[in-house]
Amino acid sequence: MEFRDLKAQYTKYKSEIDTAIQTVINNSNFIGGTEVNILEKRLAEYVGVKHCITCANGTEAMTLLMMAWGIKAGDAVFVPDFTFFSTGEIVSFVGATPIFVDVNQDTFNMDPIKLERAIIRVIEEGELSPKVIIPVDLFGLPANYNEIEKIASTYNLKVLEDGAQGFGGSIHGKKACSFGDAATTSFFPAKPLGCYGDGGAIFTNDDKLTELLNSLKVHGKGEDKYDNVRIGVNSRLDSIQAAVLNVKLTAFIDHELEDVNRVYKLYTEKLKDIVVTPLIPEGYISSFAQYTIKLKNKEERDTLQAKLKQEGIPSLVYYTKPMHKQVAFEKYNYDENDFQVTSELCDTVLSLPMHPYLKNEDVFEIIDALRSEFEAIK
Repeated sequence: MEFRDLKAQYTKYKSEIDTAIQTVINNSNFIGGTEVNILEKRLAEYVGVKHCITCANGTEAMTLLMMAWGIKAGDAVFVPDFTFFSTGEIVSFVGATPIFVDVNQDTFNMDPIKLERAIIRVIEEGELSPKVIIPVDLFGLPANYNEIEKIASTYNLKVLEDGAQGFGGSIHGKKACSFGDAATTSFFPAKPLGCYGDGGAIFTNDDKLTELLNSLKVHGKGEDKYDNVRIGVNSRLDSIQAAVLNVKLTAFIDHELEDVNRVYKLYTEKLKDIVVTPLIPEGYISSFAQYTIKLKNKEERDTLQAKLKQEGIPSLVYYTKPMHKQVAFEKYNYDENDFQVTSELCDTVLSLPMHPYLKNEDVFEIIDALRSEFEAIK
């Protein structure tokens, strides 16, 4: 059994994927070109924004926005404490200071109440200038943008939606990657929409920002690649990855989002009486990058994970260490009392196999293994 079965996906779409890759090879147009242009247009239409700018990976997508917005030393950027390292890393990379915010106990996403407290504290301290909020659509569930965008407006901050795990999710029909001033996603292979290497994209309705980003991602180019009007980076999505993504995007729209939610319903129906299952608020749809349950304590979580491994069932812990405890951020002083939810989640969460090609019999095997373990405990 695979945690996320990319082989099953490839088997189903082998002919289309192989043909798409071979077309790129035959045309020998490996950077930019038709495949990338088509993908950017399709992604923008699906998300519901004017512009999609593809780039080398999800981390650089966020970095490019930090550069475009002029974020620098002395600026404060607000990031959830319970997330992958890159969301905070890109802040420090441009010299700014990440301010970590605890998350909601039920959704695992940035807590708006704690966010506003953190903003007020930074303003009162007077050492940093608040500039950007980066909510993360954790495990596929969009963050609470209704409240976060109100807070951003109150304090004149930009919002960057980190939709690396959230592509395909929505709130009352509005798609993930369409919130805030700009949004990013990742095409890392295990993401809801993944390629066969690294890739990323930025989404925005801002024409001028789009023009700037298209310059920054190619060495700060002007009218052509030998006319360099600013310092940029080299961050382009290659044509083979775009070709693969065009095939996968069709599958994602046709059935994959629906299929992961089918698995979510099966899991939740059979497990909600023995563990804490994912909460999807009314009007929200998750793309389920992960299906994450919550146990009573670390001992119970670790025991269950070991039991599943004995049964040949893979499981993973996202995340074992809070952002504020990462060695790379040890120069900042944090109060542990500000991160009680995140610290608890790091000890109690466990992600189960989750993907669109998970068969019902596999789901029931996982469910039976979990129920058997809890019956044994009783």
